[in-house]
Parts: sequence; C-alpha cells; structure tokens
Amino acid sequence: MAARRLGIRLAIGAVAAWAAGAAWAQGGSSLFGGAGGPRAVTVSAEASAAEAAPGAQLAIAVVLDHALHYHTWPSADQDVLPEAIAEFAIRTSIEVGQVDPALADTLQIQWPKPNVNPVPDVTGAGATVDVPTYSGRAVAFIPVQIAEAATEGTLEVPLFVTYQACDESSCLPPESEEIVVSIQIKQGADSVTTAPLFDGFDPSVFGSDQAVAEATAGPGSRREFFGIALPSGEGALGLVITGLLAALGGFILNLTPCVLPVIPIKVMTISQHASKPAEALKLGLWMAAGVVAFWIGIGLPVAFVSSVTDPSRLFGIWWVTLGIGLIIGAMGVGIMGLFVINLPQKVYMVNPKADSAWGSFVFGVMTAVLGLPCFGFVAGALLAGAATMPATLILTIFACLGIGMALPYLVLSAKPGWVEKIPRTGPASELVKQVMGLLLLAAAAYFIGAGAIGFVSERPGMAASMPWWFKTAHWWVIALCAAAAGVWLLVRTFQITERPAPRVVIAAVALVIGGVAVAYAADTTDKARNNIWVAFDEAALEAARAQGQVVVVDFTAEWCLNCKALKAAVLTRQPVKGELLGSGVTPMVADLTSTRAPGWEKLRSLGQTGIPLLVIYGPGLDEPWQSNAYTSQQVMDALERARGARVSAR
Repeated sequence: MAARRLGIRLAIGAVAAWAAGAAWAQGGSSLFGGAGGPRAVTVSAEASAAEAAPGAQLAIAVVLDHALHYHTWPSADQDVLPEAIAEFAIRTSIEVGQVDPALADTLQIQWPKPNVNPVPDVTGAGATVDVPTYSGRAVAFIPVQIAEAATEGTLEVPLFVTYQACDESSCLPPESEEIVVSIQIKQGADSVTTAPLFDGFDPSVFGSDQAVAEATAGPGSRREFFGIALPSGEGALGLVITGLLAALGGFILNLTPCVLPVIPIKVMTISQHASKPAEALKLGLWMAAGVVAFWIGIGLPVAFVSSVTDPSRLFGIWWVTLGIGLIIGAMGVGIMGLFVINLPQKVYMVNPKADSAWGSFVFGVMTAVLGLPCFGFVAGALLAGAATMPATLILTIFACLGIGMALPYLVLSAKPGWVEKIPRTGPASELVKQVMGLLLLAAAAYFIGAGAIGFVSERPGMAASMPWWFKTAHWWVIALCAAAAGVWLLVRTFQITERPAPRVVIAAVALVIGGVAVAYAADTTDKARNNIWVAFDEAALEAARAQGQVVVVDFTAEWCLNCKALKAAVLTRQPVKGELLGSGVTPMVADLTSTRAPGWEKLRSLGQTGIPLLVIYGPGLDEPWQSNAYTSQQVMDALERARGARVSAR
C-alpha cells in the first residue's frame, strides 16, 4: 500500500509539472493568473455587510469561480471522496488568521455543495472517474460574531485559501492565496443584507440556544406539541432542562430498595468521622463527588463512541436498533423482578474509610456501585439508548443523574438530624421499580418498532404491501406501556397511602405519563392517515423540478427523535403545513430508517452525513437550501426564495 501511494503521488507530481511546463511554453503562466489568459480558479471574498454594530452577526463569503472544465477538491470536512482519490487529493481549505477576540469571533465554515465532475483516474482503471468536486461558482460562508464590547474601528479578518485546480485530464500545482476582509464596527450600523450571494448562508449557527433563534425568527417559530411551546434539547436552555430532569431521575433512584436503606448508614458513617459540622459537610461533598464520578465514568464510553461515529449510520442498521430495543426490554423486565443483578462478593468486601477527602470520594463511588442491583437496569438501558445523542447531551444526562443521586448524601451530611425523616423501604420503593420497568418497556418498544420498520424498508416488495398504520403501530405499544405505568402508579398509591396530598400529586404525574403518550400516539396516527408526504425518488424529484415545482425533501428515520421533534414542531404545523399543501409545492420524505434506503446516496451528494436534514429546491434557488435545525420562519423564508422571491437575511 505504501509503495502504491508513493507511485500515485509521483504520478500526480509529474502530471502537475507537465501542466506547468505546458502553460509556460504557451506564453506565460496563463492558467495561474498571467497575462496570457484567464485563471483556472479566481478567489474573492466579501462580507455580508461593510458596517456592523457591536454584537452583530454577519457572514463572509469566500467565492471560488472556476474556469470552464476546471474544479477543485472538496474540503476535508466533507468526507465525500472515494478512498482511492482522497488519499492524494489536496483538499480546499480556508484558514482564518488572527482575529482580535475582543472584537469578534468566527464560527465553523459552511462549505458549498460539491458537484460531480470527471477527474483523472489515478488507479489506472479508466481515463476518468466521476467524483464530487467544487466547480462553477462555489461559495463557502464564514459566520462572524461581533463582540458586544467591541469598540468602533476597523475589523480585519485575514483568510488563507488553499486549493488545487484540476480538469478531466490533469491537475495543476496547488495554490495558496491570502485575502483580507475589512469590516467597519460602528454603533447603530445595520448589518442586514439582501445580496443574492448570501442566500445560501444558514444564520441558525449563531444561536445554538433555541431561545435566541426563536427571539429573532419571528412568530410561528417556536417548537410546540399540542399547542405547548417546547425548548430545544440541543441549546443551552435545552441542556439545562434535560439536566434538571436527569437530576430528578437520579434522585428517584434513591427510592429503590437497594439504595434507600443504606442512606442513613452512609450519612452516619460520615458524621462519626467528622469532629464538627463543617468537617461533615466537607466529607459529604467528597462523597457526593464520588457518586457523580461513578455516573460520569459509565457515561464517558458512550459519549466517546457518539463523538467519533455517526449515530445516523449506526441506527440505520435494523438489527442494531432492534438489538438495543431487546436489551432495554430485558432491563425493563429485570427491574420488575424477573431476574436480578448480582455483584461479585469481592465488591462487597471493599470498605473504604470515610475519614478523609479521598476516602470519602471512594466511599461515594462504592455507594453507587453497591446500588447497581437495583438501578443497574436503568443504567444499562441508558447506555444502550444514549448512543443516538450528541456527546455533550450524553455527559449532561449522566453527570446530572449523579448529582440527583448524590443530593441526599450532601444535604444529610450538613443536617444529620434529618436522617430520621427518611422514609423506610416497603411497597412505595417497590412501586418505583415497577413503574421504571414499565417505562423501560415503552422505550424498548420504540427501538424494536424502529428496527422492524428498518427490516421491512430493506425489502421493497414487503414494504409496498404494508398498510398505512404499520409505521405507527409501535407508538400504540409505547402508549400502552406508559398508560399502564400511570394507572399502576395511581392504583398502588391509593392502596399504599390515605394522605390526600400524595394522592393528588401522584394522580397528576400519572395523568401526564399516560396522557401524553396516548395523545402523541393518536396525533401520529392521524398524521399517518392523512399523510401529505410523497416517498423520495430521484426521478420524481427531477420531474417535479423540471415542472417548476418547489420541492421540500425531509430526510428522516424512524429512530431519529430529533427528526420527529422538528417535523412535529415545524413541518406539520401552521404556517408551514399550509404552504406544503399549497399549489406548486411537492413535499417529499426520504426515509433513512434502513442503511439501504435510496435517500442515503442523495444525502451524501448534498455533502451531508447525518440527519435531521431539510432540503428545499426551487426555481428561485441556484443551490438547494439545506438546514439541520430550522424554525418555521426560516422554512417560510426559504420557500419564498425557492419560488423566486428575495427576502432579507436574518
């Protein structure tokens, strides 16, 4: 392999040298910008606004104009080249030079969509091979965030652009160009632009916090479920809410029979080693840190896998998704008592002393470990299901689970007298396990249903014979399990206690658990019965475009919760739904539940690797509009542009 790669690189070098010599012999380096002719690639850059106020958000467009028949290699950030080509291709890159952080910051580059062009086949199998490259006018966008505290003056953004121009027979030597873009920072300046050059820029990158996006996107952009506004799970606000819910779950784990009885024992052990209340609180803090460290420790492997792989590809394998569902189902019936987790006897023999900071830390770790026979089922289900989430969200969930579980130890170490108020184990703690088990069975039904749909999707004949309700049946199994959890929680609570306050609170919780699940299943079934989406097909897409239609393609999958959340919050609600039902618009759905789905090839051709993704084509767009996280207003604006109208950038 090493010899082969060396041979390829020598061949490319020889071709480049020949091209340079040929150009020089014809009267100067015309292809490199000499007086004898046009350049193969002309590079320019332009800011979306010449003036910007402190705190403004704008973009810099880096334009590569290619001469006829010439192309450049796509960025390494877009993994679209075949291996045989990728090993020698000199990728297009844009490096941002030193920018004063007190003035501005730049975000991740938005690369243009590659086009398929013929390039020299260095493997020798043929004269040329068709691969994705940049050609024609290719525009990359660099988002720029002006600092709130920026003072008036000139902001200079140096850019270093490297590329290699090739045609179907040869490649020229790589070139690097430096361009400096100047922006005047001025109080009260308006940075809004209507320049068509920036139509393809996605401004949503500025607001990872959904609240910011909602505040700037206008009415109708909030994510809702049955009219209730919901926060995003990806922004700062979403992370906070997710963390709070995870902490509540961790606190509830203390109510299981394996954990609840040992809380007073652990707290009294710390109190015995402390000479004064401040020392007890210090040791309690270290013990709590040990509990949190345990949960982070079991979440780190999943976060690592999620950060280095694409869950979209992993969960597109039907038997992987089905297997995860079966594992979660086994955890569900296990926590309800069908089988138990037994730790090795040597684990119980580990008895760290809680008389020092390090001892209390290990004491906290072992406290969590010894609770595994009860909550290990929940941890196992989380490990299986969390791989669909971003690494940041995974670590947030596991860390906050630890915080919630550690909270009683921290509070009671500061107030040891409250130990007497801790409830004892009994029917209530068993009820916690049983409800958890039913909710795990609901989660298992979700993954098993997605796996079954993936299996059928890989067999077109079988898929064509399935009734319309096939893809919604598992949601009723989920609703049944959740409703059973709510009913059982309500019934057992009335049997266990006669106190009105717990009965009222638990009744409300039970109604939410069961009611939301049933309502969502009904809503999903209604949308499936009145489906407005056409199954994606490349020929149908091109036919609709040829007729001047605006085509909206939703890339989704049965296992993709983010896809479902976006569709429910934006695409199936007004005003977007009304536009999709209007004349001149064709809504298509590219179901990627199976790895063999035809939509995957289209996804890769768009320069994308994962979902969710919404793509809009139209006669008013030179390039299709794409977004992985969108609001109603952004979709409405894109539809206007697709019809041929121009709107101001936001």
